[in-house]
Amino acid sequence: MSDAIQSPCILVCSIDMATGFCHGCGRTRDEIGAWTLYSAEERRRIMETLPARIDTIEKKPRRETRRQRMARLRDQGEG
Repeated sequence: MSDAIQSPCILVCSIDMATGFCHGCGRTRDEIGAWTLYSAEERRRIMETLPARIDTIEKKPRRETRRQRMARLRDQGEG
């Protein structure tokens, strides 16, 4: 097995305020901050819990893009 540290990070870093879990990976802030300090076994144990955690997070709608916002404002007569 490789010595590389496995990470569940998918670069969608936003903490759900209700659960304290990251919307992207399901880890807590403390787990994210200490990830490189954990042993491989500790990381594996945490990673096993992530799918169930992510299921508890309220799904946010996609963020409105600039193009979508401009079209919405134009349609509302504000742009």
